[in-house]
Amino acid sequence: MDLTPRPIADAESRAQKQRRRWAPMIIVALALVAGGVVVSQFLTSAIDYYCNVDEVGVRDGCVGQRRIRVQGIVVENSLKQTSGVSEFSLVFNDKTLRVRYQGDPGGVFQECIPVVAHGRVVDGVFDSDRIEVKHTNQYVEKNKTRFEATKETAACSQLPG
Repeated sequence: MDLTPRPIADAESRAQKQRRRWAPMIIVALALVAGGVVVSQFLTSAIDYYCNVDEVGVRDGCVGQRRIRVQGIVVENSLKQTSGVSEFSLVFNDKTLRVRYQGDPGGVFQECIPVVAHGRVVDGVFDSDRIEVKHTNQYVEKNKTRFEATKETAACSQLPG
């Protein structure tokens, strides 16, 4: 067993090696933290609260001009289309909300059916940029509690089908 002291050059090279080992770990840690911040910011901005018409302006998350999704039934004879803008009313639990949609909702959109509109409330009108329409009876069967038959749909001459 050799007990002679090691040369100083070896001690310096060992310190440099230890510093080199920490540099990649620090870079990886910083990249993970930066990635976490980006993902959390994206997820926070991508969340749309889901509200019924009667909760808009009342329930926490459904107030202000934040982006939300609103569920309701299209009121009979409320659809008006002018200059590329569709306006209609949604009703849920005896509360009504006026909706303005840029364009034609198209597809199977019609009065007296449940829809979900995505957008923001601006000056008491819901400015929507996306409309989702219930399109099959199978969906209704699977989600009976979400779209129960209400007096609003019963009052319409066209029941969803």
